[in-house]
Amino acid sequence: MKSPATLMCRVLLMLACAVPVLPVAAADDPVAVALLAKLKAARADLEFSMPRQSAMPGLYEVSVKSGPTLYVTADGGFFVAGDLFAVGPGGFTNLAEQKRDADRRDALASLSPAEMIVFSPPNPKATVTVFTDIDCGYCRKLHQEVPQLNAMGIAVHYLAFPRAGPGSPSFRKIATAWCAPDRGAALTRLKNGEDVPDNVCPGNPVAAQYALGERLGVTGTPALVLEDGTLIPGYQPAAELARLLGVN
Repeated sequence: MKSPATLMCRVLLMLACAVPVLPVAAADDPVAVALLAKLKAARADLEFSMPRQSAMPGLYEVSVKSGPTLYVTADGGFFVAGDLFAVGPGGFTNLAEQKRDADRRDALASLSPAEMIVFSPPNPKATVTVFTDIDCGYCRKLHQEVPQLNAMGIAVHYLAFPRAGPGSPSFRKIATAWCAPDRGAALTRLKNGEDVPDNVCPGNPVAAQYALGERLGVTGTPALVLEDGTLIPGYQPAAELARLLGVN
């Protein structure tokens, strides 16, 4: 029986297809400027992106920081929150998810491997980025398969996502790995349940990575992000992950 994460992933992959690029948000678009002013007047406590025309005629797309995407009528009188789908001869395409994929891809491309804990073979064929937690059982199961993934030519780039949030014991544990002289060895020891003294150094990136995960739609661990920005929630066996990455 396939796991819910596997089934979800396959549905998203079936829905993915090429669509026209949306117009770029423009501060000189008078409709967009008026829409933004109306939204801010209604909810000054929220941070909105500059509206841009959506793929659906008559609706503008607006992102709410740490919130949903809104599809707003041109007069600003109504909006719907959720995902916008395009209907085509080959099926349905989730346009909102495509945008989230692009956002995740761009966000991860802006990070340096020096900010991550990296397990990589020489000349990797593919890379998967994993938001991880020390106390997550399936994170530990995935970590046990990292040598197998490396042998297949897959690099694993870890980012921290302590599910209990900043300041929690999980936060201190994973920060200890990032602050260790040998991050990879410390992470492995912690995931194996070994007793490693807390060492939360100043300037560690764990809180920032946790916030990044929340912004990119991570709600649990492990959360796997493929090279195209696709988010896979939950553990995937090494063989299945290799298939998703196109590695034989």
